[in-house]
Amino acid sequence: MRTLLLLCLCVSAAWAQANDYDDYDSDPKAAKTGTDAPATIGARGHRPLAASRDTYTPKRVSPPPISGGARYRGRPTPAPARGQQQQEKERPREEGGCTHAAEEMGILCPNGCELKTTLLKQERNVKTSINELKPQVEDLARSSNTVHTYVNSISNSLRERQRLGTDNSRVVSQYTDQVEEQHVYIKETVDTVFPSNIRVLQGVLDKIRLKIQKLEKAIQGQREECKEPCRTKCPIPVVSGKECEEIFRRGGRDSQMYLIQPDAFYPPYKVFCDQTTQNGGWLLVQNRLDGSVDFGRRWDEYRRGFGNIAFDVGKGQCETPGEYWLGNDRISQMTKMGPTEVLIEMEDWTGAKVHAKYRQFTIQSETSNYVLAVEGYSGNAGNGFLEGSSELFGVNRTMTIHNGMMFSTYDRDNDNWIPGDPSKQCAREDGGGWWYNRCHTANPNGRYYIGGAYTRKMAKHGTDDGVVWMNWKGSWYSLKAISMKIRPFFAPS
Repeated sequence: MRTLLLLCLCVSAAWAQANDYDDYDSDPKAAKTGTDAPATIGARGHRPLAASRDTYTPKRVSPPPISGGARYRGRPTPAPARGQQQQEKERPREEGGCTHAAEEMGILCPNGCELKTTLLKQERNVKTSINELKPQVEDLARSSNTVHTYVNSISNSLRERQRLGTDNSRVVSQYTDQVEEQHVYIKETVDTVFPSNIRVLQGVLDKIRLKIQKLEKAIQGQREECKEPCRTKCPIPVVSGKECEEIFRRGGRDSQMYLIQPDAFYPPYKVFCDQTTQNGGWLLVQNRLDGSVDFGRRWDEYRRGFGNIAFDVGKGQCETPGEYWLGNDRISQMTKMGPTEVLIEMEDWTGAKVHAKYRQFTIQSETSNYVLAVEGYSGNAGNGFLEGSSELFGVNRTMTIHNGMMFSTYDRDNDNWIPGDPSKQCAREDGGGWWYNRCHTANPNGRYYIGGAYTRKMAKHGTDDGVVWMNWKGSWYSLKAISMKIRPFFAPS
């Protein structure tokens, strides 16, 4: 046992001396302060936070203990003399220069020194193995770092995917709720609203079907009545002349349809003569009274004339004038035969009547686009042809004067509002042919509105396109009736 104990003590001493070479694992701060506190470890778990101590230290591997039988026994320790405690211990020459790890156990024999030498050799071999293992351990550490980094990136990617998955699930849940709400609304609409609307539409369809049937019956009845061409039932009076004034002087004193022939080289044509108003002799060139004729016509129609001259009301004579335009060619021919005056009569929807009269009225030929020329106003309707609209002032009023203007239709733009520009065309916006300026004070050939007052929303283009005489009723009142009559001018006797 003593021999074994001595052997263990020798191994411990050798191990203590071997530790003097492994100083790379000590902490400088701990060496200075005398403490054994471990270095601070970072987030990765194997590196200190301090950049000056960034060296990886692998775990040391202890060599196995020496084993075998004991070769020596222990010696008794002599008691030290009292008087020699302060004297330095002298070592015998034959002790071999090797002291025991514990001084009280005496001096080792030479075999003990050989044991120490052997242990030191083994220690150097172990350090060589350790130095060979260090690069491998460092490579393993770097690989571990790479693996750790990759694992962290995979973890981050997984967390991001989990977050996206959570967000997508939330969005899907929201859309699912909205789809369910819309499904409920659609189902309710389909189950309740649609059947109700279908019933209403079915009722409307039935009413329309009845109206169509009535219209078909009316059309069939008209077809039966119109199998034979219509004929005028009232006879044309025998008396005739160049114009209505001549007919009046020849005895034609009834206001009705007559036959006139201003030029012997051209065939006669029918006109309506007013033989009662202001001593008679008036030839009706324009008439509006019920909106039965559309005045939104082309240039050629205004040139030739259109509408219904007169109607028979059961007395055997065509004494009721219809809506018509005599024709620009005929009006021009009549006014160029000599001095001509014009009378414009109008009536509102309350029965009130006014008139405007011009002593001189001439329409030039088609080569000049039927230029209008008037002079000598009298009456109570307002002098719109010569002075423009009394509601306006300055240039705005000047641009409503009709005197000197050429005739315009929607297919022949001759007004003063940028001629040739279809977006700035008075005849197109105001509903009929007329001597437009930019655009009008009077619009006798405009659209016919029943009841008088109308609004911009009712107008096709948002303009005052009614049968307008601004100086009497303003822009937004459409007259019930208006007519233009001409006769040769002569001084009263």
